[in-house]
Amino acid sequence: MPFYVQKGSIPQKRHITFYKPDGKSLYREELFSTSGFSGIYSNRYRLRMPTRVLKIEEQNLPKPEPWKNVPLKWHLFHTERYEAPKGDFFSARENLLWNDHIWISTAKPSKASDAFYKNAFAHELIFVHKGQGIFWSEFGQISFTPGDYLVIPKGTIYTLEFQDYTDTKLLIIESPDMFSIPKEYRNSYGQLREDAPYCERDLRPPEYFKPFDQKGEFKVKLKVGGKLSIQTWDHHPYDVIGWDGYEYPFAFHIDNFAAKVGQIHLPPPVHLVFSTPHFVVCNFVPRLFDFHPQAIPAPYFHTNVDSDEVLYYVDGEFMSRKGIEKGSITLHPMGLPHGPQPGKTEASVGQTKTHEYAVMIDTFAPLNIASIVETLSDSNYSKSWLEEVN
Repeated sequence: MPFYVQKGSIPQKRHITFYKPDGKSLYREELFSTSGFSGIYSNRYRLRMPTRVLKIEEQNLPKPEPWKNVPLKWHLFHTERYEAPKGDFFSARENLLWNDHIWISTAKPSKASDAFYKNAFAHELIFVHKGQGIFWSEFGQISFTPGDYLVIPKGTIYTLEFQDYTDTKLLIIESPDMFSIPKEYRNSYGQLREDAPYCERDLRPPEYFKPFDQKGEFKVKLKVGGKLSIQTWDHHPYDVIGWDGYEYPFAFHIDNFAAKVGQIHLPPPVHLVFSTPHFVVCNFVPRLFDFHPQAIPAPYFHTNVDSDEVLYYVDGEFMSRKGIEKGSITLHPMGLPHGPQPGKTEASVGQTKTHEYAVMIDTFAPLNIASIVETLSDSNYSKSWLEEVN
């Protein structure tokens, strides 16, 4: 995170006595840090020790079945056209694409969770496509609506609570590396620059709530790579009296991304939202088109020499694609050229604006494809550039 936040009650200095109202017992300080002790961090102060665990159970998580002998071609598949797994915000996840540095899933949560959740090995970026509710965590609460990104640091204990479970949809991206605000958006002090497409005012840290002072048995599910470690705590995990620092979950709404417009077509990096060492996340939002008198607003053909391009279509009319619906995903593998389908380039000439929403992920290593994708794929998509233009 690019700025410091303080919530609740904290002592005047770090690592000193911080007594409870009885004047005898101490609040328990916990450092929540990255890169050992050298990266960004926050200090939390708890009612009880965060190590008070009654028992630990281990389970193996099901591994996604890979699409065997998948041909190197362009893919289009529709995530709204199949019976999604039932479950809460964690168990309903369907892993679709992955490599060593990223896991891309969708989920349609159909019920509330009966446990707390922590991804112990990966940071999470959750895009809320459908549904609204509250993100609860040790750091506080964040109200979310469709179009929100939830950026959740690795090791955060949290839950998602939806107002209504009849129509929900999440796009989930997991990464061993944190989702960073691109360095080109920040000045030497870490502040977002004047020419960045969003600023600190657009980033919503958690709102403080009073700690849950409850004893009992509380389950915390830890995702540990391909395993699930289920801890039973003897107290409620949201027992934080206060915290401060730079490492915490936050929300950012896609509508707060100020799209850049140029005289001629600007390349995808202008749509960059978050970056990691192994992939980047961009988004497309409604915007004015290029204003050169001979401008072609549709993108030019390009070859992904060193990245796989994934596009998750959210809403609107996409200027370069046909056959797209809400929840569609295209995968354009590295080494193959791609661009507008027949007629789309010509149709874009003279247009002044577009109304489209999409999340794009460009990875710097090839992606594995789950077998479920084969059943959801449009088998004719790779031939869609052969259509005649009238």
